[in-house]
Amino acid sequence: MTKEELREKANDLPLVPGVYLMMDKTGRVIYVGKAKKLKNRVSQYFQDSASHTAKTRNMVSQVDRFDTIFVTSEFEALVLENSLIKRHMPRYNILLKDDKGYPFVRLSKEAYPRFSLVNKMANDSARYFGPFGGRFETRQALDAVCVALRLPTCSRKFPRDIGAERPCLNFHMGRCDGFCRPEMTAEAYNRRIEQAVQLLEGRSKQLLRDMTAEMEAEAEALHFEQAALLRDRINAIGALSKKQTVIAGLCADTDIWGLYRGSGKSCYAILHMEEGNLAGRETELFSAPNEESEAEMLSALTAQYYLPRAILPHEILLPMETEDCEELSEVLTKRAGHKVWVHVPQRGEKAELRAMAQRNAQEETERATTVEERTAYTLELLGKMLNLPEPPKRMESFDISNTGKSDIVASMVVYSGTRPLKSAYRRFRIQSLEGHPDDYASVQEVLRRRLQRAADGDEKFLPLPDVFLIDGGETHARAAQTVAWEFGVDVPIFGMVKDDRHRTRALVTPEGREIGIVTQQAVFSLIGQIQEETHRFAITYHHESHSKSATRSALDGIPGVGEKRRAELRKHFGTIKAIREADVETLAAVVPRAAAQAVWEHFHPKNENV
Repeated sequence: MTKEELREKANDLPLVPGVYLMMDKTGRVIYVGKAKKLKNRVSQYFQDSASHTAKTRNMVSQVDRFDTIFVTSEFEALVLENSLIKRHMPRYNILLKDDKGYPFVRLSKEAYPRFSLVNKMANDSARYFGPFGGRFETRQALDAVCVALRLPTCSRKFPRDIGAERPCLNFHMGRCDGFCRPEMTAEAYNRRIEQAVQLLEGRSKQLLRDMTAEMEAEAEALHFEQAALLRDRINAIGALSKKQTVIAGLCADTDIWGLYRGSGKSCYAILHMEEGNLAGRETELFSAPNEESEAEMLSALTAQYYLPRAILPHEILLPMETEDCEELSEVLTKRAGHKVWVHVPQRGEKAELRAMAQRNAQEETERATTVEERTAYTLELLGKMLNLPEPPKRMESFDISNTGKSDIVASMVVYSGTRPLKSAYRRFRIQSLEGHPDDYASVQEVLRRRLQRAADGDEKFLPLPDVFLIDGGETHARAAQTVAWEFGVDVPIFGMVKDDRHRTRALVTPEGREIGIVTQQAVFSLIGQIQEETHRFAITYHHESHSKSATRSALDGIPGVGEKRRAELRKHFGTIKAIREADVETLAAVVPRAAAQAVWEHFHPKNENV
């Protein structure tokens, strides 16, 4: 379908909630999204693309057709969107690991049911719990549950092997109650299995209360041996819930989320809290498009994380608001059978926990990101923001410095990637202006001289950069562009616009289009570093030039004192003030007496008041 046909189809959609699927020419789903009003949301994709992010433009350019599914509520759209993302794995959606990374615990349906680990649920009569974390951690957790409740983990089959052999080593080590013995009944076995189910469903508190009551009843009945066994089992379950394993997530009353977008990688961290205590931590690195906002990332991640799960906490704390907090809370409440409150803490202890989760996500991201990945990410993001065909490898920045009408100088700073290339730095003394500063004319003179040297084949000014950055605004960039056109040079030019704190807040084109960089920390830091380095280099040269100029003007025009003798005087006395205050004898120790007399008379004319 053409873009016009797609626009017409989108405009015909109703203003109802639903899910839309974007497909390419092969029929492959490349993006799944949800909307409160399908017509408004889908039609935006096929309007003027100037307001779209680079990711959206790329996605829309590949759309050949789209389908929609209408639903009755916003939270139904949320559930359906997550299900379709899992099914189609679209390339333009943020994706977590598939279910192979999140194992389930399966409980078979038979007279003596057994637990096992599986990659996904099947349409059978078995019971499933999860998905949980990594396979190794889930196996550890399941083994810990079986040990705490002294359930068998051996390969014996019940009831076939009951009484066939002596109990195995696990029984003698106290890890199993020996259900293979004839005196152990199926009822006792299944009662123990139900206790394990309570643990896997996150109902450890209720289980402990029930077992405590049973232990007290046995003690009152003077069944002290049975009471001691229950006591040991209660202690094992209490210790189990405090372990830093996947069980911590099951027992959590509150999940606290942290999210950090790094250079090349992003990460979420979840702190699982139980009764105010940190029970465990979960982190995962993932890739997300540069243009995706953190709120959009968080919305996609929380839906994908919680919707497949049967066990849910009572409270979920997020680092920022998302557009579907209420819908997520509603659908999770219906699934859990209890209220699940999803919100953003603003103050107090919960806000501090949120900050802790943020730090965990940031540290995990930075630990896993190399310097090369950070560099590649920053340059790739900058290239996309500036609509460059590829990430910039070389950038040149210019700044003008002057003191009133005198000593107008300019600096040229070169960056190779994200690092300064100091051997390529150049500085200029403005020659075309006499007694009147003009930043725009100065920029034009510097760039003209720089491009002329390149045109003449001067290797010190080659190669040309991928980007010119001018310290200033739209008018500075436009002045530089006129010079580039003179030479037939097609290098993108941007002005560096500062805020009231003298930090570069945006880049601006010669046509006046501003490109904000404050929200992209990696680019903001790089451009700020380039601007500060260019300014530093210009100011340093200006100070040197101004000092030399002041010295030259004070000693110029003295009979018998040429450049060599001026240099000797500057070297010996250091400052003009010291030369002025020296007497003839002191001056004669440095230069011939006649020259010394001339210098003294220059600073002490006859008509000077004494």
